[in-house]
Amino acid sequence: MVRRYAEGSVEPVRSGTPSTVYHLDRAVVDERGWSIDDDDLFAKAAEADLDLPEYGRFLVEPGESILEAAERGGRSWPYACRGGACSNCAVIVVEGDVAMPGQSILSDEQIRAANARLSCVGVPITDEVKVVTGVGDADDFADLRLPSPADEAGASD
Repeated sequence: MVRRYAEGSVEPVRSGTPSTVYHLDRAVVDERGWSIDDDDLFAKAAEADLDLPEYGRFLVEPGESILEAAERGGRSWPYACRGGACSNCAVIVVEGDVAMPGQSILSDEQIRAANARLSCVGVPITDEVKVVTGVGDADDFADLRLPSPADEAGASD
């Protein structure tokens, strides 16, 4: 499965079992003076007694993207295109791995060095994945953002 992804297969990547995704909001990381590179980042979050929407976990079922599973679990994450062509839904993978079949916007540097993934097309390929959310509006991704449907709805009020 990983080889197919690395070779640029356009077929959906699917695992046969659900994966648990733990998420932590970048704003909390910044507010608390933590670093995404901290080895114990998610332990710190658990000890800080954070709750939704800042921190939590959910299951991603086979054939489901991380964004779809997050929404199914009641989370409201940023998105725009839902097809891997913008950075609105970008996350940083801290632990585990996520395949992104069909993404066309992130650079090799963002994927390899920053470990960025797009949650709209991101499919966990490990049993557990830990991600930092809310990174799509960071400077590194600003040029890759699109207006979100939520932004457009607010503009018409």
